[in-house]
Order: sequence, then C-alpha cells, then structure tokens
Amino acid sequence: MPEKARSSTAGTPARTVLAFDFGLQRIGVAVGEAELGTAHPLPGVAARTQPGRLTAIERLVSQWQPSLLVVGRPLGEDGAPHEMTRRAERFARQLGGRFRLPVEMVDERYSSTEVESRMRAAYGKRKTAELARGKTLDSHAAQIILEQYFGGKETA
Repeated sequence: MPEKARSSTAGTPARTVLAFDFGLQRIGVAVGEAELGTAHPLPGVAARTQPGRLTAIERLVSQWQPSLLVVGRPLGEDGAPHEMTRRAERFARQLGGRFRLPVEMVDERYSSTEVESRMRAAYGKRKTAELARGKTLDSHAAQIILEQYFGGKETA
C-alpha cells in the first residue's frame, strides 16, 4: 500500500507511526511522527476479546492513518524468546495482515522499568502507584517502544 502523503508543518510528507505494547489484559498504544522522532501515549485498548481488540485498533488506524505499526517484542533478560514473545509476534502478524501496513518489532526489554523510573522522577512513588492502578503505564511503555524505534535502537 503506498504511503499516504499528509502535510507536516515543514511541508514534507508526515509519517505517522502507531506503537503497541501487547498484553493479555491491555494493549498500550502510542503515536508518533517519524520526522520529529516524538511519541505520545494514547488511551490503551482494554477489550477482552481478540475481535474487540482489533476493532478498537481499527478505529485508531482509521483516526491516525499511520504508515507503519511498531510492536514491542518481549524477551527474557538474556534475550531468549518465551510465550509472550510468540503471542506478541502473532499479534504483529495479525496487525500487518488486517491493516496491510508494514509492522516492525522492537526489543522491549526494560521498557516497563524505564516507565516506572520516568514516572517516579516526574510524579513520585505514590502517584506512580496510582497511575499503575489506573492502567496508564501500558501506553507509556508503548511510547518508550516507539522512542526506541525512532532512536534507531536495535530492533528485535
């Protein structure tokens, strides 16, 4: 599918990217612009069924019209794949097939640790615990995954 040209403020085509932090209960979501290298968390997807998740993601794809999707690849500390790795890879294949968009996977090791560290620095320990209960950390993890992608860090 050809990339949709949208104008950015600099007059060059904008390349919007959606990123996902796959989870069994929730999927964190972030959006960013490749040219700027910026990423921002969006409300996550909390649908309980796979069709419900894909319907919610379809709305996001329709709204943001991304040219690329990025999915975090969970790996063990030693870099070894495990059950969640396989599930995230399957999710990535489903996204690519359904939306006919390229999908990149990024090693997401330590993204949750980085989120908690950033939150503690910004809000303190108590507020970070409240945010975790409010389920916003997943989308912040998706933001970090997208920032890693934009930063050219090694993809998985």
